[in-house]
Amino acid sequence: MRVFVTGGTGLIGSAVAAELLGNGHTVLALARSDASALAAEAAGAEPLRGALADLDILRAGVAQADGVIHLAFRNDFSSPEALAKAVAEESAALATLGEELVGSDHPFVTVSGTPYAPDRVSTEADPLPTDGPVGGRGRAVTAVLSLASRGVRSTAVRMPRTVHNQGTGGFAGLLTNIARRTGVSGYPGDGAQRWPAVHALDAAVLFWLALEQAEAGTSWHAVADEGDKVRDIAAVIGRRLGLPVESVPAETYGPLGPIFATDQPSSSTHTRRALGWEPKHPSLLEDLENIQP
Repeated sequence: MRVFVTGGTGLIGSAVAAELLGNGHTVLALARSDASALAAEAAGAEPLRGALADLDILRAGVAQADGVIHLAFRNDFSSPEALAKAVAEESAALATLGEELVGSDHPFVTVSGTPYAPDRVSTEADPLPTDGPVGGRGRAVTAVLSLASRGVRSTAVRMPRTVHNQGTGGFAGLLTNIARRTGVSGYPGDGAQRWPAVHALDAAVLFWLALEQAEAGTSWHAVADEGDKVRDIAAVIGRRLGLPVESVPAETYGPLGPIFATDQPSSSTHTRRALGWEPKHPSLLEDLENIQP
């Protein structure tokens, strides 16, 4: 299968591209810079120059492919306005990709986050949030899944709060970057809130399985670690960086503050049983030992 991948040279996307290529597929990777294009070529993929906002380029990518995996997102969390702009850009891209796939019966695998379920572990059956800082993403992904009734084998792989590889990536990576900048390895509140996590190489396997096997309109959880306490994550970061570990205000994390402060463990029991997915790579707390001072 020839697969058009947006975000194909990022932390998750590069792992997904390698997994696809290793399983006999070819990859057309959206590349927004010369460096990204060179990285795609070096990995064995064909680059398609353009950004997520270039809707005509997205249409061209779909026209050249037998399936689509969407991973790109402008990771700008500097302000509520920047985050809203990133969500709007992705929503327009998803709508464009979906419309181009209508009636094709081709697979369309998109990405979202695992949902929050009050006072319990969330599952694949829980709906995505459609309000709050990233509610627009939930609405856009829900619209993609609804394309199942229009001849698109659409499916969503829900990613946990941290997708990691060699100690970097995801919300834990943001905690590390903030710790380096502020001199404190912080956590919001009492730090008892739990974040799920997955290694990028394990997540990549799930995207491949979803592309090949998932039925239209389904959602899957790429969760290896059901939920580590944020203060435990901060403790490893602080030890690796030689910094104090302390509670800090949620405002430290800008528009992501309410999300960072929320207990949001998640399960992947159904995903493992239905698709035969089995994570094999190091857990988040093990992987964070790769952080270098």
